[in-house]
Amino acid sequence: MDDLIHVNERWYVSATSPRADARTRVLKHGDAFAVFDRLGDIQPAGLGEQGLYRDGTRFLSRLEFSVSGVPLLLLNSAVSRDNNAFSVDLTLPEITAPGGGIPRDSVHIRRSKQLCDGVLYETVELMNYAHEPVNLQLALNLAADYSDIFEVRGQTRAQRGTALPTALSGDGLRLGYRGLDARPRYTQVRFDPVPDRLVEDGAGFDLVLQPREPMVLRWSVACDLDAPAEHAASATCPPPAQANGSRLGRMLYSSNEQFNEWLGRSASDLDLLVSQTPYGPYPYAGVPWFSTAFGRDGIITALQTLWLWPELARGVLHYLAAHQSQQLDRSREAQPGKILHEMRGGEMAALREIPFGSYYGTADATPLFVVLAAEYHGRTGDEATLRALWPAVEAALDWIDRYGDVDGDGFVEYQRQTADGLEQQGWKDSFDSISHADGAPAEGAIALCEVQAYVYAARCGAARLARALGQHERAVQLEAAAAQLRRRFNEAFWCEDIGSYALALDGRKQACRVRASNAGHALWAGIAEPAQAATLAKTLLAPGSFSGWGLRTLAEREARYNPMSYHNGSVWPHDNAIVMAGLARYGFHDEALRLLTGLFDASLNMELMRLPELFCGFPRRDGEGPTLYPVACAPQAWAAGSVFQMLQNCLGLSFSLDPPQLRFERPRLPVWIDTLEIRDLPMGEARIDLALRRHENDVSVNILRQSAPLQVAVLI
Repeated sequence: MDDLIHVNERWYVSATSPRADARTRVLKHGDAFAVFDRLGDIQPAGLGEQGLYRDGTRFLSRLEFSVSGVPLLLLNSAVSRDNNAFSVDLTLPEITAPGGGIPRDSVHIRRSKQLCDGVLYETVELMNYAHEPVNLQLALNLAADYSDIFEVRGQTRAQRGTALPTALSGDGLRLGYRGLDARPRYTQVRFDPVPDRLVEDGAGFDLVLQPREPMVLRWSVACDLDAPAEHAASATCPPPAQANGSRLGRMLYSSNEQFNEWLGRSASDLDLLVSQTPYGPYPYAGVPWFSTAFGRDGIITALQTLWLWPELARGVLHYLAAHQSQQLDRSREAQPGKILHEMRGGEMAALREIPFGSYYGTADATPLFVVLAAEYHGRTGDEATLRALWPAVEAALDWIDRYGDVDGDGFVEYQRQTADGLEQQGWKDSFDSISHADGAPAEGAIALCEVQAYVYAARCGAARLARALGQHERAVQLEAAAAQLRRRFNEAFWCEDIGSYALALDGRKQACRVRASNAGHALWAGIAEPAQAATLAKTLLAPGSFSGWGLRTLAEREARYNPMSYHNGSVWPHDNAIVMAGLARYGFHDEALRLLTGLFDASLNMELMRLPELFCGFPRRDGEGPTLYPVACAPQAWAAGSVFQMLQNCLGLSFSLDPPQLRFERPRLPVWIDTLEIRDLPMGEARIDLALRRHENDVSVNILRQSAPLQVAVLI
């Protein structure tokens, strides 16, 4: 990406230097998150995304810690396994001075940070291992630019609000800003002990460290909206309340310790990203660019983890039902029954300088909402939630029929209703992601391949829900509509010459004859015919599509292929997980395991074993890891959830409620996992522990414990 943003690219992140080189660290809690460099500072490096943010605004844009004016030497920098704390170990170089200096490696400095309820707490512990006292001048320099997250992403504004006077007190200072939305925002800093010097942009301490006598300094930075709130520098964060995501890591244990590390990091990342809302837990999409509620991302993350964590799916469903559009509003691309694309706070959203405050410009979230509702009920049998959600499900189905089918041809299309909206409204929503074989952009109302597949799955799922509610006539109607869509889809989208479903149909109903990963989503949804599925499986795993690390979004021979692009040749973990589920559904287990193995190998080469939002699609080369994408979010919710979805699908694990049954259909494990334990798996009132062992051609399943009657069936 360039400094100069094409008019169609204006909602995408502008990169002037690669984030991959910045090696950032992330903390998040609720609606606040922080991005630091490895030394624990906040400074304008990398993409300039470092900072302390809350509700879409950067409340701290500079936090630079220095000691005696010399560069600090990094010893170690790590975020805790549970993502709740960030610690840095530092030391000083040798300092020479008249009358005595400081020997090298004699002073140890440990910085520890936590973030909770919009307050960043930092503790600095200093220890002098020299034989003589040492004198140190410690400084902390601060600034707050109150940039909206979209300004940080590269947007420019004709006007901004007004900086408020900095207020100094005995133990701290307060910065402030009044936005053009008339809303004041404050950054309050408190110190313990009181600094020797306090100025408008920081504080200084004159320290004498006695040999082997520890010294502790503390400060806190609070992000306050509307009015300053009281807080103390020495306060500590309470133990984390939301441990469900970490529970996922404890529920699964394999014979491969590296795989266990990937599972544990992914579980902790979900804990980090899941925020508690009045409707239940909701996974925010990713840090730093998407730390908010996205409809599509939340639904897919909930689907990925449903087999282990049904409560997350329930929270997502209730949140999206509560925010389902009830009206027509072209400025927000809203229509009755449509499911939210994203919610944004911040000054630019409040002023409608961006359309994303409450934005509905997506074609796929609405059918996916219905899919999740059906899958959740099938997993839990939660009738109360079904009855509460059924009106929202019916409204979503009505949107599909009434508004989703723009031209009445039976397919769901999108065409943006406002020049400020997203040009492409599928999951590949960058402006250049939908094109014809010659690279020409698709124009008009676009019917995406995967959106038709989601609609098919939505109608099939809604039919099951209708039957559960005793609405048999409605169920028959939905099943008939699904069958008709499947027939017409396979007629209109299948392209024998490329061995794949078309990426899309354009406004003239011309097929975009492009090999893309989107076609694999048709396998996941079950809309593909078996004969086409067999051909498609070969296409997806061919060298031009499979990089060795994962499935590319676009195959190498396509006109717009670029392994460094966002959607035209990169590798997305969640995309691979969905395609793997589709391959397993149609019996292509070896191909499915290749995708799992590719991503596992990729995780081994990632810092913290954390799969990012995406990485580049260059071919795998011996002795080298994947090439990082410069502005990828890390962590990202549906990247973190991918391993759980992939594991479920290689095991062929499904749930039946009448009678209660766990079913393993043709279970497989990769050769690098010999045994797997699933612990405390919930099924209604029952809890069950299972031990699985890989054999040459299958997997055996043994019950270790169960708290209530529950059948376990293994279909070989």
